[in-house]
Parts: sequence; C-alpha cells; structure tokens
Amino acid sequence: MTTEIAPVADAVRRRVLEHTLRNNGGYLSQACSAADILATLYLRVMRLGPSTAPLIPRAFAGVPGRDNPHAFTGADYNGPRAPDLDRFIFSPVHYALVLYALLIELGRLGADALERFNTDGSTVELIGAEHSPGHEVTAGSLGQALSQAGGIALARRLRGESGRVWVFMSDGEFQEGQTWEAFAALAHHRIGNLGVYIDANAQQCDGPMTEVMTIEPLAERLRAFGAEVHEVDGHDGDALAAPALARWDAHPLAPLAVIARTDPCRGIELLRERAPKLHYLRFKTPAEQDAYEDLLEHWQDSARP
Repeated sequence: MTTEIAPVADAVRRRVLEHTLRNNGGYLSQACSAADILATLYLRVMRLGPSTAPLIPRAFAGVPGRDNPHAFTGADYNGPRAPDLDRFIFSPVHYALVLYALLIELGRLGADALERFNTDGSTVELIGAEHSPGHEVTAGSLGQALSQAGGIALARRLRGESGRVWVFMSDGEFQEGQTWEAFAALAHHRIGNLGVYIDANAQQCDGPMTEVMTIEPLAERLRAFGAEVHEVDGHDGDALAAPALARWDAHPLAPLAVIARTDPCRGIELLRERAPKLHYLRFKTPAEQDAYEDLLEHWQDSARP
C-alpha cells in the first residue's frame, strides 16, 4: 500500500468513477476536488491509530440511546479513542462515497464494502450518518458538524488531552450562519486544538457559488472571526500538510482554517462538459456513459505495471 498522497488520491477518484458507472450516479466531482485533501489528512496530518472496526461494515444497529447498547459510530475506522490521538469530524456527509473509497484504499475498510452502498439496513449510506464508516457524528444540515467538533475540542482541552480535532468541510457550508457562530465561539474560547480543512471547489447543487451566494473573501472573513488562515493549492499534498505540521509542537490559541482551492473536475476532464452543474453525476445518454467507460478503461490500462 502506497503512502504517497497523489497515487492514493488518484485511486480514490478511479474507485468513485467505477462506482458511478455501476450505479448510474454518484458524487464524482467531490472526489475530484477532495481526494487530495482527505488523503493528506489521513497520511500526513492526523495522528490516528489502526482501525478497530471490521473490514465488512456492520449492519445498522439502531440510533444511539440508553436503551440501545448495540449502537455504534463509524469513528472506530479512524482508530481507537486515546488522549494522544486525533479525532476526525466529517462535515459534508454527501461526500460519504469519497471517504469510503479512501478508507478502502488505506486498508481501513474492505474492498467490497461499496457493494453494500445505499442498501436497506446498511451503514454504508449515500448520505453518511454517525454509524457510517469514518463518520463520528451525524452532521445533519450542513454546518452542524463544526459546532459539535468545537465542543469535542473544548472537552479534550479541559481534560488535558494532547490529541487534536480535525474537521473536513465544504465551502458551501460557509453560507450557513451556524458556521460563523461556531468560528466566533472557537476564537472566543481559544480552541487552538482544532483544525478545519475546507474543500473550496466553488460549486454547489444549484451552480457556481458566486451566482448562488458568494462567500468571498473567505480568508479575510475567517481572519476577522479570529482564525489562523492559510490558502493553499488543494491538490498539492505538501502545501496542504504544511499549515498543520507547523502546529504539531506548538500551543496555538486560535483555530486553524486551511482553505484548499480545488478543481471539481481534477483528473476527469469529461466533467467540464457538465459545467456549471457538477454536483451529482447521472448519465443523460448511453453515449455519455460510454465516454466515461472509455475513460475508466484507459485509466485502468495506464495504471497496470
């Protein structure tokens, strides 16, 4: 198994493309934009232990509660909870397919796990929830996960734990008021043990974000809310990792926000024919599907030794 970021990210995109072709639908542009970010988090940034979850995903055991001792979260795919280990909070849960593909590439999830994708009783859900592989919380409406992560980070600091909390977000979540309230609270409470990586791919279900509701200048706005902000190339693993690595042995008093500027068609140029509506890919004609099949076949041929 390679530990280099670019090959892992490319493998994630290829796996998501395969799944999209088999099912005539998938969040493919999210794989294009976010694969490098997520691979960097798992391979270079987060301090995680080995997965403690089964390679074959468990069936849904019901919602958490006092009367349900069998309920679980998908966080154990990210390793055990320990004071010195990090926690990962996955916010844009419609990206779930991308996260599952990454967990498979990293050997944390079984290779056939996607056969259970979006089936009754499965935890490998189309829209991830707290029981889905790699997920610790149910993010619900976009923007809620950051608030939950802030509470976790504050509790960890009060307990004297050295492990940090990392959050992956989409840029569309910055159209939500709750996101800005969360950053205000993080800054006020000096939650420096929390870092946020933002997939700034500038597109959402209704089209370009600049036409729906702009969030720019995002970096300046986040700094005004008290965050330490870095803007980086979201497809450059070294650039993505650098802001986090610089804080490993420090004791910052502000939350970290890494704005990763990304391309929602990275690695799959065919998607540009769909622009500006890239949010979810469902093939419109047999000819279009054939074009993507040809792309996958060429991709697989070039990957063979």
